Amino acid sequence: MTASLSHGESTVKRRSLPVAAALAATAALLLTACGGGGDKSSDNDKIAGADQGDTASASPSASPSDSINRPDLTLPGDITETFQGWKTGDATKDAILADAGRAQTAVTYAVVKGDPKSEALSFYQAGTALPGSQDWVKTIVDSGSTFTGAVRYYSPNLEVFDKKSAGLSYCSDESKAFNKNRKTQKIDKTPATNDSYVLYSTRLEKTEKGIWQTTKLVSERGNKTCTP
Repeated sequence: MTASLSHGESTVKRRSLPVAAALAATAALLLTACGGGGDKSSDNDKIAGADQGDTASASPSASPSDSINRPDLTLPGDITETFQGWKTGDATKDAILADAGRAQTAVTYAVVKGDPKSEALSFYQAGTALPGSQDWVKTIVDSGSTFTGAVRYYSPNLEVFDKKSAGLSYCSDESKAFNKNRKTQKIDKTPATNDSYVLYSTRLEKTEKGIWQTTKLVSERGNKTCTP
């Protein structure tokens, strides 16, 4: 993998997903069970589909009311992340969506801190998603880059498989997010294109502590589901 903020791109660009595998593996991960040995995925192997959206607008709570001791995810003032449609009124669905959002913020936090082994990453991610995210964060840090600007996450499409597993697809708008040189603080304000919009497909599993961890994550940049 080259030092890039977007998997599959050869140069450093805007921040993008902490994907566990290259885009070439996306179709296989969406259609088959990882390590399942069969030609048909069970509910335990599902991740979200990628062909539906959601128009509701809301933001997940930054300070959950549960008693779980969660790691800090405070971002610098020059970085904002907005989650639209991230509340449904259903307690279970809202908990899943909130932790999915925190899994994304954990990646941004790890990049900002320059720490691929950040506690926040391993708190909100597991399975194939975690090592992929750690490796990806490392490429960004090693390139001497960090992030600035705003990212909007929207059109969540959530399917709850059972009490401990769910699939979620959603979009991100990175048109107002840019790379920043960690040493010089110089901002690379590249123009927005269809590639500024990313479709994510993820699987989440509930831990014994009640955390909905992202365990699988794939993406497609410029997918028509997400482009304006």
